[in-house]
Amino acid sequence: MTKDPKLSEEQQQLFDKLESSTENTFITGKAGTGKSILLQYLKQNSKKKLVVVAPTGVAALNVGGQTIHSLFRIPPAFIAKDSLMTPGYKIAMLLRNIDAVVIDEISMVRADLMDAIDHRLRQARSNNLPFGGAQVIMFGDLYQLPPVVSDPELHKYFADNYGGYYFFNAHVWNNSLPSIYELKHIFRQKDEVFKNILNAIRIGDIHEQVLLELNSRSSISMPVDGVVILATTNSSVSETNHNRLAQLQGREYEYRAIVSGNLEQSSFPTEEILHLKKGAQVMFLKNDKSKRWVNGTLGYIQSLSENEIKVSIDGIVYPVLQETWEKIKYYYNREKHSIEEEVVSSFTQFPLRLAWAITIHKSQGQTYGSVAVDMGSGAFAHGQTYAALSRCKSLEGLYLKREIGREDIIVDTTVINFMKGVNIQA
Repeated sequence: MTKDPKLSEEQQQLFDKLESSTENTFITGKAGTGKSILLQYLKQNSKKKLVVVAPTGVAALNVGGQTIHSLFRIPPAFIAKDSLMTPGYKIAMLLRNIDAVVIDEISMVRADLMDAIDHRLRQARSNNLPFGGAQVIMFGDLYQLPPVVSDPELHKYFADNYGGYYFFNAHVWNNSLPSIYELKHIFRQKDEVFKNILNAIRIGDIHEQVLLELNSRSSISMPVDGVVILATTNSSVSETNHNRLAQLQGREYEYRAIVSGNLEQSSFPTEEILHLKKGAQVMFLKNDKSKRWVNGTLGYIQSLSENEIKVSIDGIVYPVLQETWEKIKYYYNREKHSIEEEVVSSFTQFPLRLAWAITIHKSQGQTYGSVAVDMGSGAFAHGQTYAALSRCKSLEGLYLKREIGREDIIVDTTVINFMKGVNIQA
């Protein structure tokens, strides 16, 4: 395998280990360490028969994979593995013939879902080893997106039966004890002061000096343009974008997406109907094949017509064409003895979103030069403040709508204790 210029030495070494090993593996790392790049490289270059899955429709669409629930035929609710019926012939054939399952955003996967994956693979492969003897490669950062467990009764159930609801609380985790590797080189931030602030917030080790340095950014007035406001709620984001669009003069254009097949609205990568005006601040949602922009690049609408949008990026105007996101389904091709992808639905739209504001959740994995963090009435989830602040490339590009308080920095002690107790491989 020739070394891909997009991989760092650290990433290349880890890719080589994954290719030469069959061990179950959890790959983690702080925000901006290139987990997504390594995952995409693995998907495109591995010689193994692998499938890529993610816990949500949006995450699966972005990574070019299938949702966990769809691939493994697991209902999207609380899962008692004993209730899982035997998979159909086609699914069983697929699962029998894969070498590896790659799971993205593993931090969002609950313990019951993890054990259901294990059960399904053992069932299909008639093999009582963990995951039926298939290799499982997990990507994610436990300090960012937690699983969703809204029902208090479920909290009690997980506490009593698993000791917690994270993927590492699953019974199969303790039975298989995957190797853990941590990507250490941060590509997103260069400034050591900012890196240290982010790391302190990530693990909840907050000293007064950290808050002072961070909150010095709350007294700096925010520029009118070129800044993305990261907010906690959809309603706040919608209000900001709606108001800013309304302030612009000129005609408002509508662009309706073409949706084929059965694609849930919650999985749409951008609005089904895009409302745009000349001068609107927008964000690109897909990497450009010609490398003129990447997912997360900011620009301004230069001109609009019924069939064409021109966007200015750093003073250079580019025509933007529609892009298609494909929802895929894996199947096993018996003639070729290979794992194939079948497109089951698609979403075609201009790869843009109004971007005066976006939610912290939707900013996941993206990099911005200038960010204004608006924690509103306060953080409400583990890792939320860290996820927001770590989108920004530098402390100088960061603006705070209000000071960050200790109460905004929520870190689950379960995660801290787990990460302290594990053996990170060299």
